[in-house]
Amino acid sequence: MKALLGVDWGIVFWTGTAFLIVFFLLKKFAWSSILKALEERAQGIENALNEAEVAKKEMAKLKAGNEALLREAREERDVILREAKSMKDAIVSEAKNKAQEESARLLEAARLEIENQKKAAITELKNYVANLSIDVAEKVLREKLSDADKQSALNNKLLSDISKN
Repeated sequence: MKALLGVDWGIVFWTGTAFLIVFFLLKKFAWSSILKALEERAQGIENALNEAEVAKKEMAKLKAGNEALLREAREERDVILREAKSMKDAIVSEAKNKAQEESARLLEAARLEIENQKKAAITELKNYVANLSIDVAEKVLREKLSDADKQSALNNKLLSDISKN
């Protein structure tokens, strides 16, 4: 058991020598490659972080641009809706005005037609009354002028009235 816990200076020397040889060989041939690989890896990681930061900033710009586009689209939609509403109101108002004008025109035409019909009825009634009056006067005159003396007296009176005028 002593051998396991004891120090053998020969083994320590050869182990240290082997370590130093391996260390100098690694330093001479591999150390620069390892450091170069580590530096490249660190540079790659730094580049990836920079690219990620640039991408993050670009995404923020795109998001802001998208929000601006959405805001513009909403504003344009609102403008179009307002224009459509005003056009609708104008069309409805114009249709109402046309309907009122047409209604007034039809009422005026109906009023004129009624007035014309009334005048025609009055004229027809006057003509009927005149014809009736003439018939009655004719019957009365026939009755009065049935004898010749009365007829000749009436003719003389009418001739004298005509000559005075």
